[in-house]
Amino acid sequence: MTAHDIKLVALRKRDIVARDTLAFALDKPPGFTFKAGQAIDVSLIDPAEMDAKGPRRAFSIVSAPHENHILLATRTRDSAFKRILGRMPIGGRVQVEGPFGSLTLQSNRSRPAIFIAGGIGITPFMSILRDATHKRLPQSITLLYSNRRPEDAAFLPELQQLERDQRGSFKMIATMTDPPSAGQEWRDRSGMIDAELIRSVIVKPSRPIFYVVGPPAMVAGIRELLNSMRIDDDDIRSEDFSGY
Repeated sequence: MTAHDIKLVALRKRDIVARDTLAFALDKPPGFTFKAGQAIDVSLIDPAEMDAKGPRRAFSIVSAPHENHILLATRTRDSAFKRILGRMPIGGRVQVEGPFGSLTLQSNRSRPAIFIAGGIGITPFMSILRDATHKRLPQSITLLYSNRRPEDAAFLPELQQLERDQRGSFKMIATMTDPPSAGQEWRDRSGMIDAELIRSVIVKPSRPIFYVVGPPAMVAGIRELLNSMRIDDDDIRSEDFSGY
């Protein structure tokens, strides 16, 4: 399936995966292939309402290439597109186009990968981590995952389980920037992702590849921080999610 193929697919399932965050499972078209970390465009068919951005949005694929469905996730913002997607009946159809994107895991397995995700920027990393687990890749991967509170962190239980299952090849540090809600307690790290935290996960003398995904301001800030730490731009790959 090329980047210009357009297919009709049905909504298979819809789940809440964090506060104000929904995951959508779509049927996988015959012959559809992609690389973990890539994205697709999703278009509504004859929508009853439309916002200024139109009936199409880009989504990183959460599922791994070997899985028999296409899983997407999004924050439930108040837009016509997301209102329609949120109330679409199971079996309702959308158009998908793609895949596209180059935020994929490097082929050099000797260099560690450090993922830095802000909020829903976790989605392409989920695909990569699921794929790496399925293939048992000999790859050292560390995830720094920033959210406001634990209840905002999409796929957090799955990531915690992946860390237990990987026995050292995958490590996650989830950090929360806001105080916990009533009845919640977070025993991991609090605060922003900073130079001290990043330095703590760099195992010398290896030179890791950094992958940064999240809101535009967060991505720009992390790239600037990495540059201040003398990380070369050639070792930084990023993608920002605006308007999600």
